[in-house]
Amino acid sequence: MKAAILVESKQPLAIADIDLPDHLDVGQVLVKLEYSGICGAQINEIDAVKGKDNFLPHLLGHEGSGIVMDIGSGVSTVEVGDHVVLHWRPSSGIQSAPPKYNWEDQVINAGWVTTFNEQAIISENRLTVIPEDYDMREAPLFGCAVTTAFGVINNDAKVSVGQSVVIFGIGGVGLNIAQAADMVSAYPIIGIDLHQQKLDMGKKFGLTHGILAGSDDLSDDITTIIGDLADIVIETTGNSRVIEQAYNLTHPDGKTILVGVPNKGDNISIYSLPLHFNKVLTGSHGGDAVPDVEIPRLMRLIEAKKMTLDGLITHEFPLEDINNALDLFRSGEAGRIILNLKDH
Repeated sequence: MKAAILVESKQPLAIADIDLPDHLDVGQVLVKLEYSGICGAQINEIDAVKGKDNFLPHLLGHEGSGIVMDIGSGVSTVEVGDHVVLHWRPSSGIQSAPPKYNWEDQVINAGWVTTFNEQAIISENRLTVIPEDYDMREAPLFGCAVTTAFGVINNDAKVSVGQSVVIFGIGGVGLNIAQAADMVSAYPIIGIDLHQQKLDMGKKFGLTHGILAGSDDLSDDITTIIGDLADIVIETTGNSRVIEQAYNLTHPDGKTILVGVPNKGDNISIYSLPLHFNKVLTGSHGGDAVPDVEIPRLMRLIEAKKMTLDGLITHEFPLEDINNALDLFRSGEAGRIILNLKDH
């Protein structure tokens, strides 16, 4: 099967045919991928932002949709033929050993879930069954962008009705954070981004105000809109200087939630005294989402037309063009980018 392989950090992915293992281990599930999303986490892996990558060469991708082709012993939550979302947050079922693939004379490592490949051996607890009639092209959004965003609002920030929310970075996660904040009646909901088209898109998903990043008067802009500093500030870019700015724009009784991950060694500098009182600064780990619980809930909301994912996907690429897709992602000019794997 064809896969995109990270052979060397900070270099383009290699597209190659690799071999599946001969058998499935306990708790492993073979899935034929249909679509995969691209997330900032993959950019971080490619760029080795957390430091030296000790698992090269390896596969990538953590949000996708597909159909179950085979199951290993002990698997009880999915069956052959099931339509599934592939996600990086653990859920029901066994956490299996990660698979190893073969490429010529090399072993290719993989985690519990990978999606930049035509077929994948996935840990049972990284799969959630969805209705067969659900749009498989849209389904990967539940593997990270949507569940993370709603988890940030519901679990990390615990936003109350009428609280003010500021979001730095209006990408796939940021757009859904805006939608989730709107659904719990936060107000105002302010987006900050480098690209005007993203702010315009955000207003379709719940932003009440948009501010272009880089303003020298950002603090004045925020206080003019809110009348004070923000109750909740959510940072999705991982830029350390933006993290500092987000913290400084948070009310002394408010919360700063960090979704983006900064480069290793790129430290932040903050005035920490408010943390000894009521101010909160915390990092999010996928919004503490539990996919098997939250994906069905969110799908019911979509069916009831109480939320939408329409327009979140702005570009689609075949697997062979994944490096072009990654370049577009890095440009910041796209919404969610999807890889089409089903036509192979």
